[in-house]
Amino acid sequence: MSKTLQIRVDDVIKNAADELFSSLGLDTSTAVRIFLKIAIETGGLPFEVKRPNNGLKLSMQEVLDKKNLSKPYKNAKDAINAMLED
Repeated sequence: MSKTLQIRVDDVIKNAADELFSSLGLDTSTAVRIFLKIAIETGGLPFEVKRPNNGLKLSMQEVLDKKNLSKPYKNAKDAINAMLED
């Protein structure tokens, strides 16, 4: 037997999550199921939870605003070289 889980999220967050999970070959429902299973297995959230500092808040807002995002790289070497150039 399965139950339906309904949550409300901002359109921007939903669309960004859909795009992210799609790029990983998942739909959002599958990603949420994975999150729930891992939370149950680990007995908590599957990541560390901290209050964000101002730098993190700014970075999070920039992601939501799609500002200052890096371009996709063909491989890890290209990404590392781009980081070293800054």
